[in-house]
Amino acid sequence: MIRILSVLLFLVWNGYGQKTINNYKYIIIPKQFNFVNKPDKYQTSSLTKFLFNKYGFTAFIESDNLPPDLVQNRCIALYVDILEDSGMFKTKNTIQLKDCYGEIIFISKVGESREKEYKKAYNEAIRDAFSSIKTLGYQYTIPSQIQKEKKDEEVLLPVASLNKASVINDVSMANNSKGNARQLLYAQAIENGYQLIDKEPKKVFEILETSLNDVFILKDKTGIVYKNQGFWIAEFYKQGNLVVEKLDIKF
Repeated sequence: MIRILSVLLFLVWNGYGQKTINNYKYIIIPKQFNFVNKPDKYQTSSLTKFLFNKYGFTAFIESDNLPPDLVQNRCIALYVDILEDSGMFKTKNTIQLKDCYGEIIFISKVGESREKEYKKAYNEAIRDAFSSIKTLGYQYTIPSQIQKEKKDEEVLLPVASLNKASVINDVSMANNSKGNARQLLYAQAIENGYQLIDKEPKKVFEILETSLNDVFILKDKTGIVYKNQGFWIAEFYKQGNLVVEKLDIKF
């Protein structure tokens, strides 16, 4: 029964993934999966990166130097998670691809191995799971919404640029009258994340944990908070404009 459900889930998500997976430009892989106790143990992360690149994707481990457009917009990538469901005689892995909000976009078939040695078993199971990713025939296609927005920007570039800049400047000035662009916030633990409090104290943001290190989803906003080159960055949309803030978060 479990095997039938796994097959059905794969077919449903595979069909869904074929419609949407091409709209994502990059693949981000954690440097350490939950089922191992060290970064890239048994070459699980580096093998996953190699196989995604082999099958036409542009993949990075999260600790790699990332391209500028990905640093500016984490939502153009899919994020990898590998779920383990191993037993006494088999190693089983399933590959999930999630968007920047944690929504599952694709689930692979269950990869299996009967090897007893861990490195060989994980290698074989991951490669087996990738057989369903290979058949996707991935080819990056800019989403129609982004293409439309680019055309709109070409026509309305002076106005759009002014609106975007004014929003960011207004936020920065409001955050700190002394001109420091980084807002000091204190993290208080809540269920599944943190609330970020300023000095008043007043709640500024609520952030929710994801499967990736140093990446959070902004609750009640269309955006994320992530760490880049030692700085915390909040990116979200306000009245149709992208707002980017540098934050100083004390955990």
